[in-house]
Amino acid sequence: MMNFKPPETKTTSSSSTAEKAFSLISKGWEEVRSSADADLQLIRNRAKELENFLNSVPTITATATTTITPGEIDFVKKLRPKLSEIRRVYSSPDFNWAPKGKLRIDLSGIKNAIVTETENEKLGKWRRERFKDERQFGELSNWEPIRAFRNRLREMEVEIKSPNSSSPVEIFEGIKNSEFMEKVKSSFKSICKEPEESKGVPPLDVPELLAYLVRQSSPFLDQIGIRRDISDKIVESLCSKRRNKLLLRALPEGDSSLIEGDNMNDELELRIASVLQSTGHHYEGGFWSNSTKQNISDGKRHVAIVTTASLPWMTGTAVNPLLRAAYLAKSERQNVTLLVPWLCKSDQELVYPNNLTFSSPEEQELYIRNWLEERVGFKTDFKISFYPGKFSKERRSILPAGDTTQFIPSRDADIAILEEPEHLNWYHHGKRWTDKFNHVVGIVHTNYLEYIKREKNGALQAFLVKHVNNWVTRAHCDKVLRLSAATQDLPRSVVCNVHGVNPKFLKIGEKMAAERQSGQQVFSKGAYFLGKMVWAKGYRELIDLLAKHKSDLVGFNMDVFGNGEDAHEVQTTARTLNLNVNFMKGRDHADDSLHSYKIFINPSISDVLCTATAEALAMGKFVVCADHPSNEFFQAFPNCLTYKTSEDFVEKVKEAMTGEPQPLTPEEQYKLSWEAATQRFIEYSDLDKVLTSEKGSDSRKSRKGIGKSVSMPNLGGMVDGSLAFAQYCLTGNEFVRWCSGATPGTRDYDKQHCEDLNLLPPQVENPIYGW
Repeated sequence: MMNFKPPETKTTSSSSTAEKAFSLISKGWEEVRSSADADLQLIRNRAKELENFLNSVPTITATATTTITPGEIDFVKKLRPKLSEIRRVYSSPDFNWAPKGKLRIDLSGIKNAIVTETENEKLGKWRRERFKDERQFGELSNWEPIRAFRNRLREMEVEIKSPNSSSPVEIFEGIKNSEFMEKVKSSFKSICKEPEESKGVPPLDVPELLAYLVRQSSPFLDQIGIRRDISDKIVESLCSKRRNKLLLRALPEGDSSLIEGDNMNDELELRIASVLQSTGHHYEGGFWSNSTKQNISDGKRHVAIVTTASLPWMTGTAVNPLLRAAYLAKSERQNVTLLVPWLCKSDQELVYPNNLTFSSPEEQELYIRNWLEERVGFKTDFKISFYPGKFSKERRSILPAGDTTQFIPSRDADIAILEEPEHLNWYHHGKRWTDKFNHVVGIVHTNYLEYIKREKNGALQAFLVKHVNNWVTRAHCDKVLRLSAATQDLPRSVVCNVHGVNPKFLKIGEKMAAERQSGQQVFSKGAYFLGKMVWAKGYRELIDLLAKHKSDLVGFNMDVFGNGEDAHEVQTTARTLNLNVNFMKGRDHADDSLHSYKIFINPSISDVLCTATAEALAMGKFVVCADHPSNEFFQAFPNCLTYKTSEDFVEKVKEAMTGEPQPLTPEEQYKLSWEAATQRFIEYSDLDKVLTSEKGSDSRKSRKGIGKSVSMPNLGGMVDGSLAFAQYCLTGNEFVRWCSGATPGTRDYDKQHCEDLNLLPPQVENPIYGW
């Protein structure tokens, strides 16, 4: 294309310069051929209009109100013959725009007609007269790029006129290598500066390698009993001498903002990452890495809440996850599914109160929704699903049967909230939760170690269960929330109360406060306690306190409401000691018969966070409880009276009997509400970051954009993966499950579950067993 030369035209050229110049231009006519017809028609119309205008020139008189000067009229008159010739040529039927056409036009004639060398000066003067601001025209013509371009055109004209003129290719090569083009290139380079080459990053030294080895080995060290704070101190001691220059070696000079923090672990990881980036290494994954996580593509995130109990069993793990699902779905930021256990009818009769049973999951779901909407006061919009479960009489709890993860569709496997993660995963034999879900949060409800210590060989059992809890939560959770510091310190855990109070109790408190303000007596009864009647729920502590100070609490009577496995033994012990305690059947805490009690006494030290205590405070009552980590959240309320000794217990009871509780302020009411609890949960579980982050993107980025050591094999992740694999192997063996206390036949769901939940038999669902 560059060597194309059009054939010679039939018309003679008046200027060899114009002929050679336009020969360079003609090679592009093929590309504009499609639009030439429209342009040609436009030229014809304009030529006719111009000719009509020129024909009317002699009629212009001196008296006409016009700005046309005599010089302009002379110029137009000279232009008329040439324009007529152009019109005739363009009107010819033989005219063709193609380069190979038979008819050619001498374009240099147009140039000579419009701008001749003898009239250049006149035309320039005429154009300057048309500009009101002559300085504007002068500045434009003297602009450096225009002046350089004009000079280069003159040089091209001289080269073309010479007998030894170069070919078009050589001419363009000359333009490319000319001084003008070099100036243009240098201008662009000055505008778009290339980034400076990164300075070399010094290699890691021995203390840094040792510190990083200890840092990555902390999961293993913690598993064998070396606490994380000890590992952190070792890392800090190894890096303390280099603290002020640890990141300065890896970051641009003078940028010391990253070393202002106190987290040596983050600084060490940034240092490792900078060394890896300087080598160009990128870790693509390895052992125990996961590539099966789902990318949610419907524009809305999915939250699956999995719990270990369900209504009508009035226990904390049945009520609180249900309310959490309702308030998370209320925000409409995400879709919510609540996954609860389904018990066969024989187990329902052992667990659910008042001989209440359900023949189908749909019937139980209707009961759950009616109970919930009656209490929250709004229409709930979330899905309720069921997974197979079996009741363990020995553990007095429900254990999952089969792989619970399979009852959450892969399309909804985005965010999982495991209520009691250790409980759900003690005998879990299936897919790892963190492999199926993008983010897994565990919420610890129960202080299992405190319960186990009360049993036979409790110390040994508690030691084993402690490490098993560490094992399963580390393997299956990204984040763990502990309702209070009364629970064991689990990996990746923080302490935060993420439970609220049923709105019904807050309304009762508002009603009681209004009646008191109007002068009515609302508290006509004394003290009471409400809870499941098992020794571990505080009944042992309550009987011991009342028996020890029976003489100090003369005339003191107390009512106790509850049902449970230890009910007969508890009542017999109280009667033997001749205590002033009245035992009654368990009932809902919001029952009208409980509104007139003034004091709620809860001496339990095995609870993690007593829901009944929060409900009593919401109703405006006094609460007398132990000075214990499980009650730390409630100590900020003025109606909460805590005691440290048994003598102090007597003083707090007398103070409550003679005093009047203070009405809750709006701030205290909000602090107890589920709205506040949901906000705390979203913040402390990192759910706010997950929900607002782009799907499929890794949010673990450093402050300055340097990826941390996730770009290299993570020893902690490999340890977690190996723990999950080891658990899968062990829980697949029925003998090991039986030795560890699992209910027989819970590795897979049974035939009755298949009928109730319309499931395929386990041998069809999972035809091949690894163990």
